[in-house]
Formats: sequence, structure tokens, C-alpha cells
Amino acid sequence: MDQMYQVKRISRSEFVPIRNLSYHVRIWGTPTPGKAPLVMVHGWMDVAASYQFVVDAFAQDRYVIAPDWRGYGDTDSGAIDNYWFPDYLADLDFLLDHYAPGQAIDLVGHSMGGNVVMQYAGVRPERIRRLVNLEGFGMPASRPSQAPGRLAKWIDELKKMHAGELDLKAYDSPQGVASRLMKTNPRLDQHKADWLAQYWARANADGKWSIMGHPAHKITNAQLFHVDEILELYKRITAPVLAVEASDNSLDQWWQGKYTLAEYHERLKSVPDVQIALIAEAGHMLHHDQPEKLAALIEQFIA
Repeated sequence: MDQMYQVKRISRSEFVPIRNLSYHVRIWGTPTPGKAPLVMVHGWMDVAASYQFVVDAFAQDRYVIAPDWRGYGDTDSGAIDNYWFPDYLADLDFLLDHYAPGQAIDLVGHSMGGNVVMQYAGVRPERIRRLVNLEGFGMPASRPSQAPGRLAKWIDELKKMHAGELDLKAYDSPQGVASRLMKTNPRLDQHKADWLAQYWARANADGKWSIMGHPAHKITNAQLFHVDEILELYKRITAPVLAVEASDNSLDQWWQGKYTLAEYHERLKSVPDVQIALIAEAGHMLHHDQPEKLAALIEQFIA
């Protein structure tokens, strides 16, 4: 096997009691007086360790705080069978109370985490100094007429999960997990995939390796996505925002015309202070594909 990716900046793990859960948080560096902490939150079916390549690419040592969201990585899922988006906002607020009480922070979020940080910055604008949204596009606009079908689908999928029909696939080895990561993202090289696999999955008693994500994350959200509410949150953001996009347009692939990049850009017009940056030769997992370019963009923006 090729040599695994060699980490340049070592992280440490902490567990913090947050809303009846034991939250796993990955920390790089130490606090610097007068300098805002950098908080980085991951996306759907990802983990905090995923930011290792970007942290390694920073020109300067930084105090970085990166949690595993509830039900991902080493953070508890609790006795629940589905996830509500507002919980991420509350979890983040409690985490900031713990790590940066009374202090404005620099905040980065990818994908689902990008959607979290954009909404959070509208709820708690005073807590954010600079905001970086990595492909947190939001969702297609919903219509009230979708509510009955959406709720029925939600209940049906809950039943499937309790019947074991939504369980995540298990792999024979970490190498199997790495192969899956490389299949999902062809730009991910073997060195990084092998390294990531040990944080994305854990060994079971039967020797198989399971992805560290609760199957309830696969269940359709019972709540409709109300664009008018999102725009009200965007309007209240006071921090400068950097919206980073990858050259590969994932929205076309995901939504087949139901939601477009142009619609996302139209929504961003509600943010008082926003600039858009594009990273070439990257897909949705741009923190894996081009960590050096992304690290330089983030450092320049929060300088």
C-alpha cells in the first residue's frame, strides 16, 4: 500500500457536554490573545478530521476548533431516530459558549455545515467576525402543497430505518472505505483516502468497518425549505461573507434543474456583504481536492 498521508499539524480530541450529548471536538493549535478562534464545521456524512488537509496548508499556525456534528464521527447521536436542522444551530451556539464566550469568531462551514453557518450568522450576527461558506447552497424552494407528501415520506422512511433498511454499508477493511471515498470523489488520491478512512469509519465486533454516521441522517427532513425565511436570516448577517464554489457545478448534478447556481446567487444578494470565489479543478469536496488553494483563500479573507 502507498504511504499514508503525513499530517503536518497534530490535532487533539476533546469531549464537551452539549445538550445532553458528549460532543467530540477536534482542536489544532492554542488560543492566541487578541486573535479570533477559527471554527470549522463539516457537512453531511463527513467528519471534523476532514479539514486536516486545509489546516496543514495554512501558512500560519492557527487555533482551530472543529466539532463532529451530532450523530457523526465520535459525537453521540443520543436516543433519537431523526435529525432536525435547528439542532445544529443550537449545538453550535452552545459550543461557542464553551470555547469562545463573549468573543467573535471566524467561522467556516462546508455543504450542510455551510447552510448551518449562514443561518446561524443571521441568528447570532454579533458572534461572527468573518464567515466562509463552502458550497452551502441551501435547498430548492418548497411549496405548501408538498407538505402532505413530505410528512408521509418522512414517516415511511422512519419505519424503514427501524426495520434496518437504511443501515449504512459496512466494508471489509479500511482499504474498502478508502476505495469508496475515491469512487465518490475521483480527485481524492490514495494517500489522503487511506488517512481519511480511519476517521470516517470504525471497526465493528465482526471485523467489518462501518461509516461513522447515524443512518437517521438519510431520512428526508419533515420540514419544508422556506426560502423567504432563509432570506430574512441572510439579511441579518453583519459579518463579511466569502462564498466559495468549486469549478464542478454540483447543483446541476443533484437537482437536475430544480435548483440552479443562478438561483443560489440570487439568494446571496440578500447578504449585506458577500463576495464569491471560485476554486478551479475541484468538486464539491473542495477541502480534499484543493486544500492549498482553499487555505490561502481562507487566510487571506480572515486576515
